[in-house]
Amino acid sequence: MQSAWQVIGWWEARRLVFNLIVGAAGIGTAGIILIVALISERLLGIPIGMPDPPIVAVLGVILFAAGANVCYTGGWLAELLVKRAWPDESEQFGASTFAMGLIFAVAVTLAPVVLVAGSAVAYGLARWLGWDLSLG
Repeated sequence: MQSAWQVIGWWEARRLVFNLIVGAAGIGTAGIILIVALISERLLGIPIGMPDPPIVAVLGVILFAAGANVCYTGGWLAELLVKRAWPDESEQFGASTFAMGLIFAVAVTLAPVVLVAGSAVAYGLARWLGWDLSLG
C-alpha cells in the first residue's frame, strides 16, 4: 500500500501533463472563439463571443486555470480518503480518477466553443429568417 506522500507524488508528477493538455484545449478554444467573433462581426455586424472589454477573457483564463488546479488537487485528496475508507478497493482509483478528471477538464474547456459557435449560428439563422433581435 502506498503512503500518503507516494500518492501525492504520483499525482504531482502528472500535474504538468494535465496542465499542458488542458492548456492546449484552452488555446484551441480561444482561437476558435476569436475566429467565430471575427466571422460573425464581418457577416452579422456583431462579434459574438468577444468579451467587452477583452481583458475579461484574460481574467477568465487565469481564474479557470486556478480552478482547474484546485480541482486537480482534489484528485489526490479524494484518493487519500478512498485509501483510508476502502483500502482493498482503492488500487486503481488514482489512475481512473486522473483519466476521468482530464477528460472532464478538457470537455469543460472546450464547452465555450459549442456555446459561442451555436449562438453565432442561431443569431445568423434568426437574422436570415428576418426576425427582429434588437433589445431596444
